[in-house]
Amino acid sequence: MHTVIKNSLTALAFCATLGGASLAIAGGQPTGIWLDHTGRGAVQITDCGGNLCGRIVWTKDSNNAGVCGKQVIGNAKPIAGGKWDGGWILDVDEDRKYQVEIAPLSNGNLQVTGYLGSKLLSETMIWTRAPADTKTCA
Repeated sequence: MHTVIKNSLTALAFCATLGGASLAIAGGQPTGIWLDHTGRGAVQITDCGGNLCGRIVWTKDSNNAGVCGKQVIGNAKPIAGGKWDGGWILDVDEDRKYQVEIAPLSNGNLQVTGYLGSKLLSETMIWTRAPADTKTCA
């Protein structure tokens, strides 16, 4: 069972890889374009009615161009401590959603944690701000 969860979270990490580039913290919100922890993708996180959502806006591999614009984060709600939780993150490869917690870090990075019901079964990734000149596909 642990192997299945670990494999699912590894796939989640790849999905998150297709996300994440730039930080524009406004009022403590992790909005902006972020490079994922592998540097193979970028996600633009925006405010969606007081919650956070995110779409893929860049991929390093042109074979993944079909995912450009795909929503991969949704409904993350603000909670105590400047974090967002209760939303979802999509594993694009398996078309499977996991719960997500998003937390801006003091060094300007973004901590993205995907989990299955309990944060004991989680995968934490650190995303970094995308360069200002990142060319987006969306």
